[in-house]
Amino acid sequence: MASQEHPLSGFTLIELSFVVAIIGLLAATAMPAFRTYQERARGSQVIVHMKSIETAVDTFESSGGTLPASLADVGMDTLRDPWGNPYQYTNLGNSPPGKARKDKFLVPINSDYDLWSNGPDGRSVAPLTAKSSRDDIIRANDGSYYGRASAY
Repeated sequence: MASQEHPLSGFTLIELSFVVAIIGLLAATAMPAFRTYQERARGSQVIVHMKSIETAVDTFESSGGTLPASLADVGMDTLRDPWGNPYQYTNLGNSPPGKARKDKFLVPINSDYDLWSNGPDGRSVAPLTAKSSRDDIIRANDGSYYGRASAY
């Protein structure tokens, strides 16, 4: 029997380099979309938390006749948003003038209480038009609106 020669099989370094480059390009285009998806998911989680807080505040008010002074009164003071920050609450009936969150026309966005998350940057000020407040997730129109301050 004569020996048969087998050609070498496998991938060349150039072929492997092309495959790695294609995978890198796919990953680079997918990452921004994934980050956007993550931020939307975090925003949705904040809204679910805030609706739970609203339910607790409403229950407190219906049983006691007044709004709670703080989130500690309803047992929600330890709840954190997805960025690790505590939720913010202001009872507008007990707060000094000027503490209410305001829209672009400087009109208070709620008449009963303000509830919000400081968002990814962890900072906020009363007017929603301020740069540090644009990424906040807010409760507005006395609970008729939940979402980003920049979209309100």
